[in-house]
Amino acid sequence: RGALAGRRLSIQDGMRTLVAGYLRELVKPTAEYRGGDATGLATCTVDLAAALLAHELDRADALPPETRDQALLLRILTFMRERLGDPDLSPDMIAAAHYISTRYLHKLFRTQDLTVAAWIRHQRLARCHRDLGDPVNGSHPIHAIASRWGFTDNAHFSRLFRSTYGISPSDYRRLRAGGA
Repeated sequence: RGALAGRRLSIQDGMRTLVAGYLRELVKPTAEYRGGDATGLATCTVDLAAALLAHELDRADALPPETRDQALLLRILTFMRERLGDPDLSPDMIAAAHYISTRYLHKLFRTQDLTVAAWIRHQRLARCHRDLGDPVNGSHPIHAIASRWGFTDNAHFSRLFRSTYGISPSDYRRLRAGGA
């Protein structure tokens, strides 16, 4: 905690240069952005910032174990966000990709409000919710949007969506299309 607080980061490094360039382009005024772009850009920006922080924390010398765990957790969260559309994303797959045990992955996740599987489900549902409410995706079938975010069973997706948001995916889409 605080390993990067107040530390100035030069942009002469690959990862830092990438983030700096992205942020410079992001703040340029452009008429090409559409209303639904803000949410997607915000998600990308947060993911990129998390990746940079994980990169920086990983480079720090002689980090205490809790800081190494935080850096690992940031890398894992970034990994998970990048693979939300993979229906095979699971605690076992995530642990294997990071060369840790599934038990250790669950231990790292104790600092989160959700279990690993619940976090994946929550993120997938949030992405589906966002995409179903975005008029740009109005021509995409609901099952295609659900599939894009890793849901392989349409009935299961609909039940989860309804239990989470209190409305079916199709009703939610209709309400959003109607300007509600």
